[in-house]
Amino acid sequence: LGPGEGRADVLLQPFVHQVGGHTSMLTYDEHTVCKPLVSQELSFYESLPLAMRQFTPQYKGIVSVHLKKDSLGNLTLIASPGLGQPDGRGRLDSAGGDAAVTLWHKRKRAASGSGEHGLVKWSHGQVTKTFKDSCPGKMLLRTDLQYHTDSLLEDANGNQAERKSYNPWGLHCHRQHLNRMSSKHNENKLHQFLLLENVVSKYSYPCILDLKMGTRQHGDDASEEKKARHIKKCEQSTSASLGVRVCGMQVYQADTGHFLCKDKYYGRKLSPEGFRQTLRQFLCNGNQLRTDLLEPIVLRLKALLSVIRKQSSYRFYSSSLLIIYDGQEHKESAAPLDHHLPFPKTHGTNPSRVDVRMIDFAHTTFKGSKGNPNPTPYDGPDHGYIFGLENLIKILQNLSEGK
Repeated sequence: LGPGEGRADVLLQPFVHQVGGHTSMLTYDEHTVCKPLVSQELSFYESLPLAMRQFTPQYKGIVSVHLKKDSLGNLTLIASPGLGQPDGRGRLDSAGGDAAVTLWHKRKRAASGSGEHGLVKWSHGQVTKTFKDSCPGKMLLRTDLQYHTDSLLEDANGNQAERKSYNPWGLHCHRQHLNRMSSKHNENKLHQFLLLENVVSKYSYPCILDLKMGTRQHGDDASEEKKARHIKKCEQSTSASLGVRVCGMQVYQADTGHFLCKDKYYGRKLSPEGFRQTLRQFLCNGNQLRTDLLEPIVLRLKALLSVIRKQSSYRFYSSSLLIIYDGQEHKESAAPLDHHLPFPKTHGTNPSRVDVRMIDFAHTTFKGSKGNPNPTPYDGPDHGYIFGLENLIKILQNLSEGK
């Protein structure tokens, strides 16, 4: 990028609050994340029904990204705003792309780089900085936020230490993504990434539940082998019985000051009863069950349900639903006045500040989808998704009734 041409390059960093999925999510700036562009997902965002906008991240455009290796052999991903985009779509809207957080991802080309033990080596300072940037002004960290790298969370006796500090899933995805990119492409190749709203940027301690929705996960484009694999995963998990399964979770524990994290492998093994217990655990802050969150979450889910019922031809295969709230309780939520307020649309005035968002639309299909050349025409709404939402609402209502 020559002098005076658009914005300065942005060093991308792993998004530390990624709890599920396998695509690497990266932080572009405080309010924006980015992920590799898939044409079907772009098509979804570009023709998003108005009624769904409050339930999806805001789409902010496209950016060109390339690999860069520093003198030590560490790989970084660099975004070049405004470079190589047709029709100027690379421009961010007023969210402001200049205040880019510059954090780097170090990748040691150590012999241990194979398998899980090669998990990214981050210095304590770097991780602390990442967390400070993602939770501005909050001192979550102290010195207890160590990411035990070299032996992948083994303590002195060689036992697996508990992953207390924060969710390592995003780093795991990022490492795999860098490996794939560096083995397939040279450094100068430009990759197109989608820029999306960071839906957890307003939370001090984002508690996130990532739910894979629906009874079917494979897209229309899946090979027979992939189709069989996904069908088996659904049959062996709560996807078949409930239409929803846990894909990842982080929940702030006020008593220890740590995030409790679960990944998709944990979620796949859950029985329907285990799923209910995990939902309950997601609303437990280590001291008590956050019953104040149940009603606002249920109201948001019911609003989403009525929108999904009206979307004819849409099939949200393999998409996820995020339920988000702040792990730090706000003192004012105890004020008696709040109980008389209707559940407000804006998060700023809602003491429990819950949010519900649909994400991951790479396999979403609908009539007129440009990204999918031969979409299978479907009629009516996505009944598998609706089945999952209805069960989720039922379980949460039972929780609120103390069942």
